[in-house]
Amino acid sequence: MPFLIRDLQRLGAVAVVGLAVLVCGLSGPAQAQRGPAQVVTDTVRVEPMLQTVEVLGRVVARQSGILATRIAERVAIVEVQVGDRVERDQILVRLSDDRMASERRLRLAELNAAQARVDSQKATLAKFKQALQRQNSLRGSTAFRKDLAQDLQRDVDSSTADLAASMADLARADAQLALAEIALEDTVIRAPFPGVVTVRHAVEGSYIRIGDPLVTLLNDVELEIEADVPTTRTDGLQAGGMVDAHLQPGGHVPAVVRAVVPEENPRTRTRAVRFVPQLQDTGVKLISNQSVSVHVPVGEKRDVLTVQKDAITVQGSRNVAFVVKDGKVEARTIILGESVGQRFEVIEGLADGDEVVVRGNERLRDGDAVTTGADQTSQAPAASKG
Repeated sequence: MPFLIRDLQRLGAVAVVGLAVLVCGLSGPAQAQRGPAQVVTDTVRVEPMLQTVEVLGRVVARQSGILATRIAERVAIVEVQVGDRVERDQILVRLSDDRMASERRLRLAELNAAQARVDSQKATLAKFKQALQRQNSLRGSTAFRKDLAQDLQRDVDSSTADLAASMADLARADAQLALAEIALEDTVIRAPFPGVVTVRHAVEGSYIRIGDPLVTLLNDVELEIEADVPTTRTDGLQAGGMVDAHLQPGGHVPAVVRAVVPEENPRTRTRAVRFVPQLQDTGVKLISNQSVSVHVPVGEKRDVLTVQKDAITVQGSRNVAFVVKDGKVEARTIILGESVGQRFEVIEGLADGDEVVVRGNERLRDGDAVTTGADQTSQAPAASKG
C-alpha cells in the first residue's frame, strides 16, 4: 500500500509539470503574436484654475407682488385666471364705475360753474377799471369828481378780491374733477409689468375696500439668482464678475454678479448677493424659487498643469499615468492636486506636452508597446472650478 501511494504522487507531479510546460508553450507564441496595444492618448497641458466654494441660492423675481385696489367698490369682472400670461397695461380687473362716472360729471359741472363766475368777475373788474380810468382822465377839469374816483377805486379793489376768490374756487373745482377722473381710472386695474397671474384674490360681485388684494402677478422673465454668501467669501465677488450656477435638478448657466448687498445677517454672518443669469442661447428656463448652487471664487485665478482624469489608474496607494514615448509606455507615479472640471491638477510626475494614455490603460505595464490615437473629447478646454 505505501508503494501505491508513492506511485500516485509521482504520477501527479509529472502531470502538473507537463501541464505547466504545455501552458508555457502555448502562451509564449500567443503573447508574441498579440502585437502593440491600441490606445487613445491626451496631452498634458497648462490651463487656468479658479478655486471655488459652493453656496446654495434660489431664483427670485425682480418684479412680483399683490395688486390691490385704491378705491372701495364692487368687483364687476375679473378678466384673468390663474396661470394667464399678461402684458404690461393689460386689463386685469374691472370695478363698478357708475358712481365714479356720476361723480366726475358732478365735478365737471362744478368746474364749469366756477369758470363762469371767474368770467363774470373778470367782466365786472374790467368795467370798474374802465370807469376809473375815464374819471381819472378828467383830472384838472371841472367835470372831475374826487369822491367818484375814490368810490371807483374801491370798486376795483373789491372786484379784484372777488376775482381772486373765484379763481381759487375754479382751481378747487379743477382739482376735484382731477380726483374724480383718477377714481374713475382706478376702476380699471391694469398690469404694471408683464408676467403670469399666480393668485386670483377677488371674484365678481364682491365688495372690496381700499387696499384689498385683487390678483398676484409674477414677472417670470426678469429673474435673478440670490444667494446668502458668507461675508468672508464676498471679497472675490465684484459687480460684473462671472460665476457658474448649477441648477436643480440639472444643468448650469453662467451668471453675472449684479450687486453685493451691504448688509450682514447677524445670525448667519452672510450677505445677500444678486446674480443675473445669462440665458441667451442656453435653452434653460428658470422658475421662481428654483434651487441653485452658485460656485463662488475664493482665490485668485492661476495657471496649473492638468491631466485628464481618465489617464489616472490607481495601483495600490499610487496614482499612475502611462506616458507614451517612442511607441512604448512609461509608468509614472504622479501627485495630484485640485480637480479642474474633467481634469486634475498635476503637482509632480508629468510635464507640459506629455502624451498620456486615457483609453486602453487598464492592462498596460511599464515598457509595453502601443499604437496611439488622439482623444477627440478632450480638445476643448475644461471648465475651471475647485
